[in-house]
Amino acid sequence: MRRLFPVTDETSTDERVTARTATGERAVAPDHGGDREWSLAELATAYAYPEAAASGRSAWLRANMVSTLDGAAQHEGRSQPISSATDMRIFGTLRALADVVVVGAETVRQEEYRPARARAEFAGARKAAGQAPAAAIAVVTASLDLDYSLPLFTSPLVPTLVLTGAAAAPDRIATAEKAGARVVIAGDGVGVDPARAVQALAALGHTRLLTEGGPRLLGQMVAAGVLDELCLSLSPMLTAGDAQRIAGGPSIAVPRRFELVSLLEEAGFLFSRYRRS
Repeated sequence: MRRLFPVTDETSTDERVTARTATGERAVAPDHGGDREWSLAELATAYAYPEAAASGRSAWLRANMVSTLDGAAQHEGRSQPISSATDMRIFGTLRALADVVVVGAETVRQEEYRPARARAEFAGARKAAGQAPAAAIAVVTASLDLDYSLPLFTSPLVPTLVLTGAAAAPDRIATAEKAGARVVIAGDGVGVDPARAVQALAALGHTRLLTEGGPRLLGQMVAAGVLDELCLSLSPMLTAGDAQRIAGGPSIAVPRRFELVSLLEEAGFLFSRYRRS
C-alpha cells in the first residue's frame, strides 16, 4: 500500500517517521513511493478518530463503504465480491477503533452480520480509551423483524443494540429485550430519526460511531446532515446491472460538500477519507 494524499515532506521522500499509534505501538510512517503491506498500527493511525475538542462534536459519525468503478455498492446483494483482502483489513481496523457500529436491518439480513470481535492488537488501546473490548452493533429497524437466533444476538461480546421509534410494536420490543438486545428509542414515530440516533448513542457513551450501511440507511444519514466522514473504498471492478449505490433514497435539495483528507492505494483499489467541509 502507498499513500497518495496528503503528500508531505515525509511521504514524498524515503524518510520515515515514528509515532505513538492508536494501538499503543511505535509505528513507522510509510513513504510515499513505497508499496508494502501496512501494519495494523499504521492503519489505526491513518484512520484515527479526531479528538473531540478538535472536531467540536460530542460524537463523530463515519461511514465505511465500498463501490465499484461504475457505482455499484454490492454484487448479487453482497459487498464481499467487490472487496479485497486489504479492504477487509481496513474494515476490521475501523471496527476496532469504533465504540459502536450502526447498521440497517436489511444489511444484517443480507450480509449475515455477526458481532464484532475483540482483537488482541487493539486491546490495550481500547482499554486505555475506556472502550469495551469490542464495538457494539446497533441495528436500525422500524419493524423489529429480526432473527434473534443469529450470533449477533445469541453470542455478542457486547450486548447488541436495537434502534427503533417510539411507535414500534410493544410486543416486538419485548421480544428483542427477551433475546438480550438493548432497545434504544431514537424517533417519535415508527422509524428512526438519524439525528436522534446519534444523540441517543452519544448519551450511552458511544462517541466514535461507524456505519456500514446499507445504502438506504446511509442515504438517510446524508439527508439528515449527521454524517461527518466517509471512508470509501473504490474497487477497480465493473459490474453493470442495477445494484444500489452506496447511498439511496430521495435526493437532497443541495448536494453536501466533503473534502478529501486521505487517499491510499493498493493493487488498483483506492482507499479514501472525506470529511464534511
